[in-house]
Formats: sequence, C-alpha cells, structure tokens
Amino acid sequence: MRIIQPREITDAVAKAVISANHYLPYDMVKTAKAAASSEKNKKSKNFLYKLTENYKTSKKEIFPLCQDTGITVIFLKIGSEIKVEGDIYKAINKGVEKGYAEGYLRKSVTDPFTRENTGTNTPCIIHTEIIKGSRIKMDIMAKGAGAENKSAVKMLIPSDGEEGIVDFVLETVKKAGASACPPFIVGIGVGGNLETAPLLAKKSLLREIGSASPVPAARKLEKKLLYLINKTGIGPMGLGGNTTAFAVFVESLPCHIASLPVAANIQCHSARHKSITI
Repeated sequence: MRIIQPREITDAVAKAVISANHYLPYDMVKTAKAAASSEKNKKSKNFLYKLTENYKTSKKEIFPLCQDTGITVIFLKIGSEIKVEGDIYKAINKGVEKGYAEGYLRKSVTDPFTRENTGTNTPCIIHTEIIKGSRIKMDIMAKGAGAENKSAVKMLIPSDGEEGIVDFVLETVKKAGASACPPFIVGIGVGGNLETAPLLAKKSLLREIGSASPVPAARKLEKKLLYLINKTGIGPMGLGGNTTAFAVFVESLPCHIASLPVAANIQCHSARHKSITI
C-alpha cells in the first residue's frame, strides 16, 4: 500500500490550477489557428488571429487566459493501492486555495444566497472514481460562468429520437449566442438519468479536439451537430462566419426504457484544463 501525504496533493493541485489558467492545451491552439485560416468572415478571421495572439501572450507574460478564472472542477481517480494520510478532499481544496492565491487568479466562488465571496475559490467540485493501481490522477478544469450559464439539460422521451437531441442542442447553442464567447466546444451527454447526462457532457469537454467517439451513432451525431452548429452563422463572438464551434463531443450511457436524457455543456474558446498524476 502506497502512502501519500496530503501536502503532496495540495502542492500538485496548486501548480495545476495556475498552469490551467495560463497555458491552453495544444489541440485548442492548433484548432484556433486552423479556423483562422479557413474562416470566410473578415471580422471573424481577424478575431481568431487575435485569439491566437492572446494564447501566446498569456503563455509568455504569465497572464490568465481569461479574467474569469472559473470555478474549479476536478475529475479525481484514486488508485485502490493508495492510502492518503488525511482527508484527500481537504488537501485538494487547500491546493485550489493556494494556487488561486499564488497565481493571483480571481476568486469567483460565492454563497448562493448571500453572494458573499468565500475568498478562496473553494469549495471546488470533485467527481471521484476508484481505479486500479497506486496512483492518483486528476483532470482539473477551470470553468467560467459565461458558458456554464448557457448549458442545459432536458428529459426527452424515446420517441423524440435523434431529431429531438439535435433540436435541443441547436436551441441551446442559439440561446448561448455571443454571450457564451464562441467558438465553442459543445459537450453532449445522452442517456443515464437526470444527474448523469450533465456529468457526461461536462466530462466530454476534456477530450482532445479531433478525437471521435468509438460509438458509431455518437460519432455520426458529433459530425452532424458540428456541421449544423457552424451553419448557424453565429461565428466567433457573434461576429458571423463559419466558425461557431471548434468541436462537438458526444458521450452516452444506457437509460430507462421510458426516457432519453440529454445535456449540452457549452465551453467557451478558453477551454482550460490540466491533467496531473501523482
């Protein structure tokens, strides 16, 4: 049994939240550059080039990619051959607090009723899974509110079928519009139940752009939705053009015979996440 000290977890999380807010994953940078080259709308093309400059500036000057440094969402995988000397959740939250303080990142977490800021950007949101082995793995996401506020879930019925899913997603994207800072990555969760569909949608945002679902029906739906979303003409920051979304990811689970849950999680062009292993 491997013993891990809470301090090791805290320090790793602190470094990760700073890194996530300053360095965009390479697949996002590459996709933005490609979109700038192919964009037909002149204003949108200029914006996309400016966006790639922003990525470079953030990396070079150590400025956050966006002023909304988000609420921290963590997908935590704990090895079954590990013992943490203390409370792992407390250690993770201490890491978030430490990282947001040392990185001079905006604290955005408040009490839902009084709206008083916690001052630490905690508590963070943690989804836990037990895996084999002697490691701790974390996918850490800084999720801003502009896009999160435009995300949605709907309990469809089986007869709504693929058409119902497509209509719901397009309606959600159109309502999001410019206020959710496109180009988007759109995560779709299909199946499960009321709580699992949104979780599938959120988790899908961690996928690498260019990856495709191994499920044939989901893969087909990803292509269809990306095409239709980019046909809306919303474009980067609502300026018009053919780049409203960089990617659409669909994840699915079996569901009840009488239901068809579907969730759409909108991610803005500042898709910040960082994976770490201890």
